[in-house]
Amino acid sequence: MYWLRPRSQWVAGKGAGNKRALRRVVGSGARPGVIGYLDGQPVAWCAVAPRERYSGLRRSRVLRPVDEAPVWSITCLFVLRPYRRQGISIRMLRAAVAFAAKKGAAIVEGYPVVPTMARTPDAFVYTGVPSAFLAAGFREVLRRSRTRPIMRITIRRRSIARA
Repeated sequence: MYWLRPRSQWVAGKGAGNKRALRRVVGSGARPGVIGYLDGQPVAWCAVAPRERYSGLRRSRVLRPVDEAPVWSITCLFVLRPYRRQGISIRMLRAAVAFAAKKGAAIVEGYPVVPTMARTPDAFVYTGVPSAFLAAGFREVLRRSRTRPIMRITIRRRSIARA
């Protein structure tokens, strides 16, 4: 909810309040991202939606828009601890792009964190790491901070020839 709510609401809602807010988003019929399952159990989550839905991105100087192109943004990428380092993040990023494409997106952006120490705590890389985005087909388009690249993938539409 950090990216979805104004900062004051997010701070006031820490914990149960933000959980309730997310339940309301889902209950409204909105689909705020994709869930990854393994053997019928949820093991991963990737938040993706049109950029304008994320008030937190409007607040950020580092992550301000690259250009005027309408984009969908990936703001959260989570994999349960026992399933990390198995390529699930890459699969989730690809699933998020496919989901956005079905909803009409032409460009999907992500804002991964470049780890600054040998073992960066997982809590600090909740938006993903650049290597996963690169493996999923994204490319870096801009970097206003040494630890926060803006990465994009352009969705290519296949034209169907009629016989």
